[in-house]
Amino acid sequence: MAYHFDFVPVLQNAHLLLRGALFTLELTAIGTLFGISLGIVGAVCRAWNIRPFSAIFGVYVELIRNTPFLVQLFFIFFGLPSLGIQISEWQAAVLAMVVNLGAYSTEIIRAGIQAIQRGQLEAAAALAMTRAEAFRYVVLIPALGKVWPALTSQIIIVMLGSAVCSQIATEELSFAANFIQSRNFRAFETYIVTTLIYLVMAVLIRQLLAWVGRRYISRNG
Repeated sequence: MAYHFDFVPVLQNAHLLLRGALFTLELTAIGTLFGISLGIVGAVCRAWNIRPFSAIFGVYVELIRNTPFLVQLFFIFFGLPSLGIQISEWQAAVLAMVVNLGAYSTEIIRAGIQAIQRGQLEAAAALAMTRAEAFRYVVLIPALGKVWPALTSQIIIVMLGSAVCSQIATEELSFAANFIQSRNFRAFETYIVTTLIYLVMAVLIRQLLAWVGRRYISRNG
């Protein structure tokens, strides 16, 4: 028997999907801001072998890159309360995304920093640049320019991976989709629409980050 598509029950709950999508974008924005900041610190420590932080970040990177994001999320949400640290679903989701992106961006940015020639730092010193200016204009921005496409892809991967946050009742897009299909029993149609929303968000984020790269990274690199 042929399957009859019916998107009306899904579209009647479009406001829930929109709210979930906005929540996902909020998680992604906060996770990106703090995750990349953590990655920059880790990359500098590892690239310049600043002890003991280089070893600490090395263990952190290997631990996160070799365990599933879902396990990391559960460890934070269920593990921290057992230590007396009470956090909400939203806080656990944000922390998990920051920790995950921080580890991957550490290695991505480190590759960019290590590609910077030492002679450029010597030239910066000859131009009487302060250490802060040399780090910003000679190391950080050029390094980010070299790895920006890889960093962009990793941010999108983390955004898509945020779907598992529905497992701890974080009200992001996947949570909204699961809620809708459990009420209207139109799972196929619900997840088709949800997939399209994720696709649109991924494309928009990629375009936004490409613009940021051209406007603030490449032009200043």
